[in-house]
Amino acid sequence: MRVYAAAICALMLAAPAAGNDTMAQLGTGGLVFVTNDQIKMASEDLYISPTEVRVTYEFENTSAEDQHILVAFPMPDIQGSGDFMVAVPIHSANYGNGEPIEDPDNLFGFETTFNGAPIDAELHQYVFNNNIDYTKLLKNLGVPLEPFGEATFNALAKLDADDIQNLTRLGLIFSYEFEAGKGPEVDIVPLWTLRSTYSWEATFKPGISDVVHTYRPSVGGTVATTFLPRQDDEDSEQRFADYAKKYCIEDSLVSTLRKQAITQDGWTNYPYYENWISYIWSTGNNWSGSIGKFTLTVDKGHTDNLVSFCGEGVKKIGPTTFQMTATDWWPPYEQELEILLLKKVEDIE
Repeated sequence: MRVYAAAICALMLAAPAAGNDTMAQLGTGGLVFVTNDQIKMASEDLYISPTEVRVTYEFENTSAEDQHILVAFPMPDIQGSGDFMVAVPIHSANYGNGEPIEDPDNLFGFETTFNGAPIDAELHQYVFNNNIDYTKLLKNLGVPLEPFGEATFNALAKLDADDIQNLTRLGLIFSYEFEAGKGPEVDIVPLWTLRSTYSWEATFKPGISDVVHTYRPSVGGTVATTFLPRQDDEDSEQRFADYAKKYCIEDSLVSTLRKQAITQDGWTNYPYYENWISYIWSTGNNWSGSIGKFTLTVDKGHTDNLVSFCGEGVKKIGPTTFQMTATDWWPPYEQELEILLLKKVEDIE
């Protein structure tokens, strides 16, 4: 049977989550451009929620001349697989504001403005497997480059036997037979990797210019709380240690979970399921010096939800929002921004 990435909609309390109940998130990041000694980042305001990433940059051209720069925004690689699900926003039919993403090429609903004016960025997409570019091959066959989605599966299903054999030989697909009550059926599963980047040319005049971009994050997760140590699981201590390091989990969060533990049929579970959001800030630093003022705001989405992430001087500034600020700031490239969001079961839609 086909496996599509979709929003998790139920929490299994009877037993621990299985591997196929898990969606892997895709890490997205910030702008990239050719290193320019005349451009400084005066400020960066980063807002992250389960439904939106919004980044507002103020760049300062410290020279007396215009700086013409090619700006790029790399999207995360999307890899086809029959072994796991990937959280791609386009596959959630009522994502965020209740409206589906209409452009199948713009999987994350990416939009950007430069000094308040919308930018018509050029999308560059390529298909790779084993570091070999097969973009032209798939286009000639009429197969969409996105490795997930109904249009891709339908296009693959229409290919003749010779094309199927060739794509299989190249490692771009594999086929398997299954029984769904209508006799033997065959599915063709993409294995290629889609790499996408938006680019545009910008002229930074002397002084301050602002760039704002927004997109829907890739929100991974699983249908249970999986990281707390358990006596019946010898690997759980290491798993908890890994989570604690990655998300800077504090004792107060663990205590909150323990107080709401549900024991049933010998299993202990918790009325939360996990979501994960990644932001890759190591792709930045294409400007001169540190970031003058940095602000990070994380919105957990609902007052009943729990959230944990690494940051210095984080303060709660609203019912669902947490914020940290810093001056002359350098992204900690030894650790990307990883956010653990625990959603209350009653909040599942």
